[in-house]
Amino acid sequence: MTKRYYFFIHYTPVQADNELLAGRCISQVHLFMVNNRQAMNKIGVSFPDWSEATVGQTIAFVAEDKEMMIGLSFQPYFSLMVNEGLFEISSVFEVPDNAIEVRFTRNQTIGKSFLGSKKRRIKRSMARAQLLDAGTLLPVTNEERIVDSFHRIPITSGSSGEDYILFVQKEFVSERVAANFNSYGLATNQERKGTVPELRV
Repeated sequence: MTKRYYFFIHYTPVQADNELLAGRCISQVHLFMVNNRQAMNKIGVSFPDWSEATVGQTIAFVAEDKEMMIGLSFQPYFSLMVNEGLFEISSVFEVPDNAIEVRFTRNQTIGKSFLGSKKRRIKRSMARAQLLDAGTLLPVTNEERIVDSFHRIPITSGSSGEDYILFVQKEFVSERVAANFNSYGLATNQERKGTVPELRV
């Protein structure tokens, strides 16, 4: 398969909110892809320090186009954070051929397990059925879901300004799958199944 290239960003503050900074970095990748159509769905996100407790103090971006990776690494936000002493950015490296493959998946069904989400969905369905009177009580939900470990990455939409959460899970896979990511650089439960190397930096 085609060679791949990556660079990584390390958050330097010891007490950094890793998930918040990961969300800021992913937002920059999203903007980059939206503004560069040839990059859309071609850049994957990897978390070299991922653990049960945190996404880690490092995030990496992977693509088959070296020039694209160089362009992404010079985004103004990243440069600003480097100048402020908050980020360290690596050069662009070639991914080793023997890298283990992983998939970081955005799994929004996790969000549906939380009570607030359940109530919103019930209200919407009742409103659609025109059953929502002033005195109507919401029925009790009885859904049981078993979810593997995940991390919450906060994101702010550039277009709407709304805050929301990306629920992300890590999965080891047996072989490389061609770059096919959503606009946040993540795989999805359905059609986007791209993999990235498990990078140790």
